[in-house]
Amino acid sequence: MNGIIMAIAAVKAVILILGSGITYIAFKAYRRSNDPSIGVLGIGFGVITVGAFLSGVANQFYSVTLETGVLFNSVFVAIGLAVILYSLYMQRHS
Repeated sequence: MNGIIMAIAAVKAVILILGSGITYIAFKAYRRSNDPSIGVLGIGFGVITVGAFLSGVANQFYSVTLETGVLFNSVFVAIGLAVILYSLYMQRHS
């Protein structure tokens, strides 16, 4: 495994840890406040985190090309950011 692949794996691991933490804290805040916008915010961060994890797994274990993995991850990031944007819109208009 070359240095770039190791660096990608390390960064994906950090994204998984941080994203999981953010998603967990958002879920706890949602349970405390019962505010749907916070629940949707957590879903958005969860989508981004899952996308990073799945693209890394696909690249490392299923021989998906790096380009395809980046595209896959980018789709999840775009969807997750759209969900986060919607949660902020919900917050503003509630």
